[in-house]
Amino acid sequence: MPKKTIKYLGVIICLIFIFPSLCGAQKSIILATTTSTQDSGLLDVLIPIFEKKTGYFVKTIAVGSGQAMALGQKGEADVLLVHSPADEEKFVAAGYGVNRRIVMHNDFIILGPAEDPAKIKGAMPAEALKKIASAGSLFLSRGDNSGTHFKEKALWKASGLNPEKEKWYQQTGLGMGQTLSVASEKKGYTLADRGTYLALKKNLHLVNLVEGDAILLNIYHVIEVNPAKWPKVNAAGAKAFADFMISKKAREIIKGFGVDKFGSPLFFPAAGKKEKELGK
Repeated sequence: MPKKTIKYLGVIICLIFIFPSLCGAQKSIILATTTSTQDSGLLDVLIPIFEKKTGYFVKTIAVGSGQAMALGQKGEADVLLVHSPADEEKFVAAGYGVNRRIVMHNDFIILGPAEDPAKIKGAMPAEALKKIASAGSLFLSRGDNSGTHFKEKALWKASGLNPEKEKWYQQTGLGMGQTLSVASEKKGYTLADRGTYLALKKNLHLVNLVEGDAILLNIYHVIEVNPAKWPKVNAAGAKAFADFMISKKAREIIKGFGVDKFGSPLFFPAAGKKEKELGK
């Protein structure tokens, strides 16, 4: 085969295989998010619409909020969707994230077996945890530095108790859906976000026992990883995703998600609102 022909073939191969891969790298984004957004099924609805609208491909990593922010700190994600406000503020203040914007909210609930051995039904959150401790009833914690885990630790602190060395307190190290399954199987108590619980309720032997207090509010924000800190992140893709999550289209989807199946939405859109306005 002539050398000129071989040269042209080499150029064609590069165009076919190398250029598309570079192009694909620009058209894909890595989303680090919580297991609750994944387990609830919300992302299964939102992401395909975003991808069709923009041409981006979303690679989703569903972990706890703490782990999601750790990925952001290393530049291993382009955009975050998380629900641990105090830690999010630290993340942005440290220069790892930009354009933190509120997306939606729901609430946390304390679940347990219908028999309710610790008699916590209807109690305030801190009082409920005191009753669980007093009764020595099994409590399953995610123990994974997620937004739910951080909220749980805040509730224990409000109760004046530290259960971590108690035999009745067990950490799963798992996501929300898996922790709910363990709590159901072991007939224990646990803290969960309402959305994931409702999505998985039919397969669980757990009932909602404590809800409604302001301290149980659960707020989700979208944060773009700072390209000034990590120049290789897909800043354009991250912004496109973040913009979509607060768009009118996304708000409509969030508002209606779960209504047909559960009679009420699993999340409430909150874009443009202030945190003090939520849950009222």
